[in-house]
Amino acid sequence: MPSALADSAAALIASLSGAGLLLSCAESCTGGIVTAAVTDVPGSSAVLWGGVTAYSNECKSRILGVPPETIAEFGAVSREVARSMALGAIERSRGPRGERGADLALAITGIAGPEGGTPEKPVGLVWFGFRLSGRLDRRAIQEISFEESARFSGGRRAIREAAAAHAMTRAAALAMGRY
Repeated sequence: MPSALADSAAALIASLSGAGLLLSCAESCTGGIVTAAVTDVPGSSAVLWGGVTAYSNECKSRILGVPPETIAEFGAVSREVARSMALGAIERSRGPRGERGADLALAITGIAGPEGGTPEKPVGLVWFGFRLSGRLDRRAIQEISFEESARFSGGRRAIREAAAAHAMTRAAALAMGRY
């Protein structure tokens, strides 16, 4: 694993552990890179609730609850889908009687290339969704949710790894109360 990913994963785990938070990942274009990087670090089981690689639109809908209409209207690579993926990762981690699940979710959806880009959505465009629900520094909080996009360059692997590192860095900051 590249050192940038390992460093980002270690920082994320330290932030989650310090805040007493559990993480859920919903990954599309990164194909599980974040979840794999996190689980490579000893102690990850204390902070990782789980992860889903929702590569197809059908999986995004069935597993994460992204409305098919949202995908049809905005496309799989969009703010709206990233938001829905993060929300689904939080909500679907909770048990039927409100059992604790993930406190923080990150979602990644993008175009890693080399094909698939358009002038409106070029190769390298990645949308991220983040949702913090429940606790921060062991205190109750309101829901915090935001989305952002970034454009990465390079080949498919470089784009996927850069997107994964970015998501972990932003999630670590959110866990520390910086958003």
